[in-house]
Amino acid sequence: MKNLSIVRMNRYPIKGLDSEPMQTVTLQAGEGIPGDRLFGFARYNSGFDMQNPKPLPKDRFVVLMNEAALAGIQTRFDIETQDLEVNANGKTRCFNMQVPEGRMDAARFLSSEIGLRDPEPPKFVSSAPHRFTDVSVVSPKMMNAISVLNLASVEKLGRQLNTDIHPARFRANIEIDGLPSFSELDAVGSILRFGDVELKILSRTKRCAATEVNPKTAERDLKIPYLIQKLMGHMDMGVYVEVTNGGTLTVGQTGEILT
Repeated sequence: MKNLSIVRMNRYPIKGLDSEPMQTVTLQAGEGIPGDRLFGFARYNSGFDMQNPKPLPKDRFVVLMNEAALAGIQTRFDIETQDLEVNANGKTRCFNMQVPEGRMDAARFLSSEIGLRDPEPPKFVSSAPHRFTDVSVVSPKMMNAISVLNLASVEKLGRQLNTDIHPARFRANIEIDGLPSFSELDAVGSILRFGDVELKILSRTKRCAATEVNPKTAERDLKIPYLIQKLMGHMDMGVYVEVTNGGTLTVGQTGEILT
């Protein structure tokens, strides 16, 4: 099948916060999206040690699964300078996350604006090359897995529910078109090839409560995991892939699936 195309690409520099759209990205075998989920806001009792990083469950961090209000906050983060701009409830603040004062101020501001009820503000953490991906707890390989979303599957679910479902709910790295709806779920082991880049499908992506949050309204308006389970008999949307051959991907690029 040679009619695949890349519609959108995103990285998420800080786990749980805004995406950063990409027009092009260069991938290396065995590695994830450069700059993706290298930073996070760990909750006060997360147990995360930056000197000895270990994968932790997503609920140890400030994420959409628990904090729907995050969807109503716009952020921009410069990985090089570590300048973080946060726009929340009509207020815009800028923080330099390289210095302790900036990290603490950002954590306090974020906690206040989303109504975080923890006894203490979260802690801004990073331990590159450690990644705060949802499936990092599975294995080192999965820590570097890239999430791929088949837009036809999202559209089919929307038709069945008679509502528009924004793909941003699923926070994928790569959104593709050209595959039959939900066919990707049965293609584990297959290769998505775009030019020189080969992406091996490792597993389905099981969905959690984060997808219940409407990215435009920041309201929990659709019980996506429950609804997928009810309609499809599973809770999966999208797949995780491993880069088995590196190269450059570009939005609009065409490709094929090798089964």
